[in-house]
Amino acid sequence: MYTRVCVQVLELGIVSHSVIIGLSLGVSQSPCTIRPLIAALSFHQFFEGFALGGCISQAQFKASSATIMAWFFALTTPLGVGIGTAISSGYNPYSPGALITQGILDSSSSGILVYMALVDLIAADFLSKRMSCNFRLQILSYCMLFIGAGLMSSLAIWA
Repeated sequence: MYTRVCVQVLELGIVSHSVIIGLSLGVSQSPCTIRPLIAALSFHQFFEGFALGGCISQAQFKASSATIMAWFFALTTPLGVGIGTAISSGYNPYSPGALITQGILDSSSSGILVYMALVDLIAADFLSKRMSCNFRLQILSYCMLFIGAGLMSSLAIWA
């Protein structure tokens, strides 16, 4: 079972990540950039939301807390798009300040997500008693993990 603190930190990482990718979409002005970004964003947000919903469910939060977390997840990407659209007229994506800010925000949110995925989510599942007692399940789980990582990485071709 996932701890409540684990899920809250995961929510924080996902929320900050969602705002950042919303900003990226909001400041984009070329249809050649926007179309693939929307496709990648849709897949990414769907699977991220699916995983977050499972973690929230397993952590057994109260209904009000789970609802608040779901609303935060649902609203952060559109909020980022709105902010990006508002600043897009005066935004130079190649300025040193914009590049430094984007690098810091991207690295911090991705660091939180990678840590949470590897240490808390995947490790909790892979070190469970059910997994350690079933060798076929271990092989299948590792294969699915690598296939999933490969498929999500292949989306970067179009993003």
